[in-house]
Amino acid sequence: MRVERITRPAWADALGRDRFGLWTEIVVEPEGGGDSVTQRLRWIPPCRFLMGSPEDEPLRNDNEGPQHAVTLSRGYWLFDTACTQALWQAVMGENPSRLTGDDRRPVDSVSWNDVQGFLTRLNAGRPGLELSLPTEAQWEHACRAGTTTPFSFGVAITPEQVNYNGHYPYTDDAKGLFRKETVPVASLPPNAWGLYEMHGNVWEWCADGQRDYSAEAETDPRGPESVGAKRVLRGGSWKDRARIARAACRYWNLPVDRFGNFGFRCVRVQA
Repeated sequence: MRVERITRPAWADALGRDRFGLWTEIVVEPEGGGDSVTQRLRWIPPCRFLMGSPEDEPLRNDNEGPQHAVTLSRGYWLFDTACTQALWQAVMGENPSRLTGDDRRPVDSVSWNDVQGFLTRLNAGRPGLELSLPTEAQWEHACRAGTTTPFSFGVAITPEQVNYNGHYPYTDDAKGLFRKETVPVASLPPNAWGLYEMHGNVWEWCADGQRDYSAEAETDPRGPESVGAKRVLRGGSWKDRARIARAACRYWNLPVDRFGNFGFRCVRVQA
């Protein structure tokens, strides 16, 4: 992936570079006192990629095609993990999650509307931060990390790479571990761009709703965003079959829906 020269954004507390590329960090101080929480974001440059799945991808869904070229005209900073329970608690002062016991687990049981409240409060505490949910296109691009295979890890996955229901492997792969719960973020290997658990663990809300694909190339596509419109979730979760964790797999729910395997990660689009 091409890496651009970028100075530390005014809203960030740190900037660095490692084998995956550029990163920034924000440090959030809980309003009621307690330990600060650090969240890292990865830089994803503007790009063009193929969105959706090819017709010959095993166990694909019809709504994943036709595969089409998408241009993302602006780079963006993306959380390298799903939002943790620690970060949610630091911002919101409470923890809605069902699967607790380690505050490095992703927050779960949050609706799309809940996430908007989190974003409003977090952004208000830091001028210029302007975090949002990623669009479906931004999410899939980041998940793929330059690949065109069903998973960023290749044509198959194992429970050592992804937290899913290992009793239901992809195609004819061997059965494996079913953890029956989330794992702390960054527990499993990252993709090639340093992003953790883009496949499995928790479903991740996107900003926009489901759009119908066409074969035509698109730039910065967005699905419906009217009040009450269903919003896309991506990535699958700890309780889903391997096929659901594919990069192209799409799901959607009402913005008020709140289930035990719904989480999110945030994006900051470059101006």
